Amino acid sequence: MTEKPRLERPVTLQFRGDWGQANMHRICGWLAQEIGDRAPQGSRFAIWSGTGGLDQIEALRAGECDITVVTPAAAVRTLHRAGELDGLSALGVIGQYDRLVVAVDAALPVNSVPELAAIADRLVVATSPDDGVNLVGFAAHKALRLAGVDPDGLAFAYSERPFPAISRFASGEANVLVHEALTTPPWQRIDRARPVRYLPWGDEVLRAFAAEGWPDAVVEAGYLPGLQEDLRTLEFSDFVVLCRGDLPEEVAHLTAWCMVQTRRALEAQYAHLPMDHTPVTYPIVPADMARTPLPLHPGAARAYAELASASVLDEPLMWG
Repeated sequence: MTEKPRLERPVTLQFRGDWGQANMHRICGWLAQEIGDRAPQGSRFAIWSGTGGLDQIEALRAGECDITVVTPAAAVRTLHRAGELDGLSALGVIGQYDRLVVAVDAALPVNSVPELAAIADRLVVATSPDDGVNLVGFAAHKALRLAGVDPDGLAFAYSERPFPAISRFASGEANVLVHEALTTPPWQRIDRARPVRYLPWGDEVLRAFAAEGWPDAVVEAGYLPGLQEDLRTLEFSDFVVLCRGDLPEEVAHLTAWCMVQTRRALEAQYAHLPMDHTPVTYPIVPADMARTPLPLHPGAARAYAELASASVLDEPLMWG
């Protein structure tokens, strides 16, 4: 049986999650508690609010946090390839099914994103801003440009989080939606105001993203209201847990150890949801957790190697 690690000296760890009510905060809270249970008296843990975008990376670099969460993994891979994550390491990946999808009012005379250019003056697009922080806004605006749709010629209804955007589209305030969070109930209600059509980005857009390390993915027919055939779109899955390369070896090791060995504590918070509509994938598979879009911290890599055949801890669960 693998020895259960403990920290020998008190630590102060600062995490950075989401706005407070979503999955990143749950991941940070889970890890803070599990690490805290294995740290000596005097250790302190805090969770800062963030957005899951480029602000998380800036906070890491500035020393404002020690461990943070970013989504999607595809964006992290692209940033790593571009050399923009030098000095940072991964602690693991928490799986999540998601895609960046374009939905439109079915009355619009379009069947693909490039065709939106011809009716730009008729459109109100609900998405997130391209503000240098939000990765939905970044990907949406970049993909529109690649498709030949100039964002400067569009009217936007911006929101930082997905649910106001989905609500604006569902109510008819916007007639185009570009967003993620597909597993959540609001996506299942977007056709209540009128019929909906889903648009492919087109091969040129997908090839351009793939060349930078950002792959495409499929939304299966029937997954969304009125989706009658598989839709190829941009991948937007998975939460990546990041740290700086100078995070102490023993802390990185214990963090990854907790991610593997106490994963049931996180899974249990989502087990009431259908497996194909949960914002955190369960069961969590340690081998998948270790497949990160940038190199693992050496301490984390050691933990995954040690635990390759270990059984998950059988401990009482708050949400079991």
